[in-house]
This record gives sequence, C-alpha cells and structure tokens, in this order.
Amino acid sequence: MVEQELAGIMEGIAVSGGYMPSFPIILTQNGEVMHGHAHNQVLTAGRLLLMDAGAELQSHYCSDFTRTIPVGGVFQGIAADLYNLVLRANNHCISMCAPGVRFRDVHLAAATIITDGLKDLGLMKGDTAESVAAAAHAAFFPTGLGHNMGLDVHDMEDLGENYVGYDNTVSRSTQFGLKSLRMARLLEAGNVMTVEPGFYVIPALLEMWKASGHNAAFINFEKCKPLYGFGGIRIEDDVLVTADGHRLLGSERLPVTAQQIREVMQ
Repeated sequence: MVEQELAGIMEGIAVSGGYMPSFPIILTQNGEVMHGHAHNQVLTAGRLLLMDAGAELQSHYCSDFTRTIPVGGVFQGIAADLYNLVLRANNHCISMCAPGVRFRDVHLAAATIITDGLKDLGLMKGDTAESVAAAAHAAFFPTGLGHNMGLDVHDMEDLGENYVGYDNTVSRSTQFGLKSLRMARLLEAGNVMTVEPGFYVIPALLEMWKASGHNAAFINFEKCKPLYGFGGIRIEDDVLVTADGHRLLGSERLPVTAQQIREVMQ
C-alpha cells in the first residue's frame, strides 16, 4: 500500500461525514519533516507512520490530532522506548493544563521529560536542567508544544503569533526550538490547545551541530547515527481548558498506547 491510499481514505471519512479536512493531511514515514504533505512512499514493515489530520465542522470549528503507528502494528526495539517516552510527555503535559498555568512552562516540562528519557537511552547526557536551558533537546524536539485552536487550526495567528501567544508578561525567545513555541502566555478557561510533543531524528541538523560542537556536552552524536532514517514520533491531542482544569475534546480518546494501537491494527 502507498501512503496516498491511506490519506485518501482518511479524507473520505471526513467528507462522508459531511465535513472537510481542516488542513491538508500529513501522512508520512518521514515524520522528521515538519508539515510534510508528500504521500508517495510504499508502506514498509517496521517503519513509523506519522498521521496528522483533523476535520472542520459545518460551524467551521477545527480539530487537529496526530498519532504515530508502526507499520505492521508492533513497535520494535528502541522505537517502543521512544514512543513511550513521547507518550509520557504528552500525558504529563495534558495533566498540567489549567487556568493560570503558563503554557511556556508546559512546553519546558515536555523538554525536561524528553531530555531525561533520552539520557536513559544514551542519546543525551549531562545535567538535565542545564541541557534544557541550553535547548539541547531541540536537536530532537525543535518544535513548540502546541498552539491555540478554534475557527482556524492555528487560531488567530493571522493577527500575529506575538500578539496572540505572547503578552507583556512573557516575550518570545530567540533560542532555537523555544522560539517556535506559538503560545507561551497563561492559560485561561475556554482556551483550546493542542498538546503535541515529539521526537524527530533530523540527520542534517545533528551533523551540523556535531561539526560545530554545538551542545556537544549534552548530545551523544555517535549514538544517534544508528537512528538516521528513523523518522519521527508525534502524539497530539486537543485540550479544552476548563474553570477547574481541562478535558480532552472528542467523545473518547483516540487509541494512543502501544497496546491499544496493536489491538486496533490487528
């Protein structure tokens, strides 16, 4: 099967329900390419397939979910460890969403969890707090944690991200990785946020950092080489901030644990 066949099935599900895709479907085994819309590869057993898609209601409100699944249904080797690491970051960050919590702090919590996990796997090293402060994790998690969502998938961004996601209490960072965070300000009841931590292996970025010695105190570059061609993992859920905390949008959560994914695919 070719990726485009699955992408067509997904779009057909939205259209047959009376809706439309809220943005061009991302469905690829090259998950390290952010917002990559090519669907021309043959599905290969053992590779990871990243699917980022959503539907737009007739009222024009949007959804935006991402799941990463193993072609064949079973996560193999280090892919299982990395998937569970991203899921751990996703679950923890969702649990943090509540009024009065700065979304920048939620993003940094994801960075901390991912750094600790990559240290356990031997891909990173050194003091976690110093590593996060230096944005060493951005070699593998160069994106922001999430964005506002509503009538647009990236809601109100046409007004300017610095006006929507930032205010006089928090300014935008110039640091690689953190500067990509679209929303950093305090969460308020009624906000709808995506929470989408990830792990991406981008060989060109790792080779560039290795050549310059950038963050060499925190990254085991040689141990990363066997993962070249790995792709990426992203897990994304839509979260409504409520007066007393949060709730996930949707009647039920899409399958997300390795076991749930395996059962659905069998």
